[in-house]
Amino acid sequence: MPLPKLHAPLVLVHGLMGFDRFQLSGFTMASYFPGIVQRLTQAGNRVLVPGLSSTGSVADRAKQLKDFILVNSPNEPVHLFAHSMGGLDSRYMISKLDMAHHVLTLTTLGTPHRGTAFADWGIHRLERLVKPVLQFLGMPTQGFYDVTGPNCKLFNENTPDAPSVRYFSVAGRHDGSFFNPEWLLPYHIVHKAEGPNDGVVSIASAKWGEDLDVWEGDHLSLVNWLHPLARNRTFFRDPEPRLQRVLGKLADCGF
Repeated sequence: MPLPKLHAPLVLVHGLMGFDRFQLSGFTMASYFPGIVQRLTQAGNRVLVPGLSSTGSVADRAKQLKDFILVNSPNEPVHLFAHSMGGLDSRYMISKLDMAHHVLTLTTLGTPHRGTAFADWGIHRLERLVKPVLQFLGMPTQGFYDVTGPNCKLFNENTPDAPSVRYFSVAGRHDGSFFNPEWLLPYHIVHKAEGPNDGVVSIASAKWGEDLDVWEGDHLSLVNWLHPLARNRTFFRDPEPRLQRVLGKLADCGF
């Protein structure tokens, strides 16, 4: 079955510490959504990928996202596909920045809607070491605080969903394998506090909106990052089957 072509543009929103693409001498060396933009575009979809502040606050990133959309799709509402903290940025933009009329759907991928215990743990133990370094480099730090449990609780209380926008979500389920040593520490911290998770965000926290889909893999496999050993991230994996599930759902809804 071919990948659906949606009527409206698709905006892919990166997460905390993310980027749109990394270029060197005019050549794209890395993309935050490897293989995904190409597959969506090949199916005839118009795809937009903003570059937001990598460590900025949800409020600042949401304003940047709004400005990007109004410049690149001023007269046409869009579908948002947002990874990790990008989902919080998108919800804030829709609810707080008068953009509900400009968004048809929001699908979040591994977004910590209720925060992540790993952020709570990291701020408690690493704040005194990491924060001065980021400040010395001129990088904002509020983004790390915005994904803690207490701050996300306040965020949810003050950021209602827009009735005119349809919300969907995807969560990841990591197996805690030693083949993915980079995820073992956060995986076990989050698992102890919140249960099954993708190595950073629990399934319970990632659930939002009218429908939840759970994909096997870690937090970065949700956006098709490559990994030579990981079960769900190899040197190359075609993202089309997963994209089919997401876009097919929207196509079935008439989008």
